[in-house]
Amino acid sequence: MSLRVLVADDAVLFRRSISDALTSLPDVVVVGSAANGKLALQKVRELKPDLLTLDLEMPELDGLGVLDALRQSGDKTAVIVVSALTRRGGDLTLRALEKGAFDFITKPDTASAEESREAIRRELAPRLRALANRLIVRNILNRPNGAVAPGPSVARVPTPAPVAQPKASGANLSGIADRMSRLVSTIKPEMVLIGVSTGGPTALTRLLPQLPKDLGVPVLIVQHMPPVFTQSLAESLASKCALGVREAVNGETVVPNTAYIAPGGRQMRLALGPGGNRILQITDDPPENNCRPAVDYLFRSAASLFPGRAMAVILTGMGSDGTLGLRLLKRHGAFVIAQDEASCVVYGMPKAAVEAGVTDVILPLEAIAARIVSTVRGGRP
Repeated sequence: MSLRVLVADDAVLFRRSISDALTSLPDVVVVGSAANGKLALQKVRELKPDLLTLDLEMPELDGLGVLDALRQSGDKTAVIVVSALTRRGGDLTLRALEKGAFDFITKPDTASAEESREAIRRELAPRLRALANRLIVRNILNRPNGAVAPGPSVARVPTPAPVAQPKASGANLSGIADRMSRLVSTIKPEMVLIGVSTGGPTALTRLLPQLPKDLGVPVLIVQHMPPVFTQSLAESLASKCALGVREAVNGETVVPNTAYIAPGGRQMRLALGPGGNRILQITDDPPENNCRPAVDYLFRSAASLFPGRAMAVILTGMGSDGTLGLRLLKRHGAFVIAQDEASCVVYGMPKAAVEAGVTDVILPLEAIAARIVSTVRGGRP
């Protein structure tokens, strides 16, 4: 069964570009389009799409108004926001995610309609794949007898091949597990590392305000986001948290009781500063796992320069970014928390870490803050 999509945008050019990009994907059907928010709501009621792609700045009724109306009516249509890559666009996108949008993409700034379509296609393809999987799970859970109901599928959208991992014998695995258990029982983390992607702004909004202002260690966060948007995210979180929260700046010294968010579109790593201080370096190094900032990039730096001094948390998101970095952190006994499937928007990054055997505990989102605090203060899970 195909994923049925409605496109809402007041610009004819973008409606056409988004519709063409969607039509080029297998198992996706564009069922209609709308030039303003009121018409979008009307067509949602009439056409009952699985997904609405939603421009946030439209006449008659803007995108935030559409999200409010959908939530008030109990409509279950998933929404992917299409946002301008501006500070205002970042602010509006964060508000849209708080109102229940599944994810977002940014409008491309390209020289031709063909380049625009291809950029939109690249951004939408993995999100539609993740959404289709989520809808299938929801359909199964909603069936009284657990039978599989026909659901939307975008299974033929190309998926990157998994990276082969070295095999270990049973004896080796047992020995590693014993060593890790002994290390975890004695380590008191000096920093908390968090990696997150799709669903991240909402997850961070629920997690970080639960951390006390005297946590005693810094928190370093990689959230997959484009430039500009992370500044909006940092300011939004700062208004809600007891901890200080800010977008990281190149060369600044890392201090306790502060959360640092990697700037969108750049890489963030830990480094040694004068006198052995921990500092942050913001670089233009290439993307990893098709991501910049990348979780692996931060995790790897902590494992290399500060072995055994960090704990890590892997939250909701597509793909497997973070898993290789967690492998390095675990060699030195880092305690690792993964978010559970039920509370994830997309169970991708946590799933990859769990399947790789580099997590210590799997918790619902609401329980993670308390475990962070107890681990930091008690030195054991």
